[in-house]
Amino acid sequence: MPIVVRIDVELARQKMSVGEFAERVGLTPANVAVLKNGRAKAVRFSTLEAMCRVLKCQPGDLLEFVEE
Repeated sequence: MPIVVRIDVELARQKMSVGEFAERVGLTPANVAVLKNGRAKAVRFSTLEAMCRVLKCQPGDLLEFVEE
């Protein structure tokens, strides 16, 4: 998949657990795992906005395009 999700990098930078992140964003830990593992087919802009707000980052910090 050419889009790589870098949520784990930002969580480590913020020293935040998946559980805390999920609660603050309004997702289940299982859905965060789906995002982190690159198994999500889509992400709502409202979810992306909430993730960026919680992690104090830009969308490009969470998503990266990588040529196959």
